[in-house]
Amino acid sequence: MLIASYNPSQMGDILVVILGEDVKNQAEAEKNNVVRIYNQDNNETIGFNFLNASKILPTLAQHNGQVILSAEDVAKLNQVLEESDLEQEIQLDKDSKFVVGYVKTVKPHPKSDHLKITETVVDNDNTLQIVSSSPNMQENIKVVVAKVGAMMPNGLIIWPGELKGEPSNGMICSGRELKIPNAPQKPGALILPDSYQVGDAFNPKAATDLFV
Repeated sequence: MLIASYNPSQMGDILVVILGEDVKNQAEAEKNNVVRIYNQDNNETIGFNFLNASKILPTLAQHNGQVILSAEDVAKLNQVLEESDLEQEIQLDKDSKFVVGYVKTVKPHPKSDHLKITETVVDNDNTLQIVSSSPNMQENIKVVVAKVGAMMPNGLIIWPGELKGEPSNGMICSGRELKIPNAPQKPGALILPDSYQVGDAFNPKAATDLFV
């Protein structure tokens, strides 16, 4: 997993690189303008904060929010880690985090009257159990799935979780949550036209024709 974020107006010239979910017992250690965040229980790295980040990656000046790191970017960050005597732990992640999914089955949640448990097919024919609160959830529709490791436009990161005791691995998104232009400002899964192919990457910024 690799999520990077740069928000200079809120945090200054700091690139936040997330490699894993926050844990209860975590700590920080700084070396040469790099802050390593790690799990105290097993010393596993959760992420890094790169200070003075624009000196490492000058193209950050074009960003505000999530940053999709290239192979060259990752190589530069790993060089900084090596120079700071920190283990090179950043791996390039090319996996699409927003994909077209197909809702294969829907059943009521046993502990909720508004949640539904879906089996949703995503890329490589993988089937995910995703719990959804969308009022229009139904079988045999194509939807947008934010997989584990996705960062939503509002900054929310999708992690594995449970909703009222049922595992949920991902999120079925609405047009509003994806901030697609002219999307209805109300709850409800974005139901895609049949022309979309299951497993294909979905780019919310390029989906301007869905709501005219």
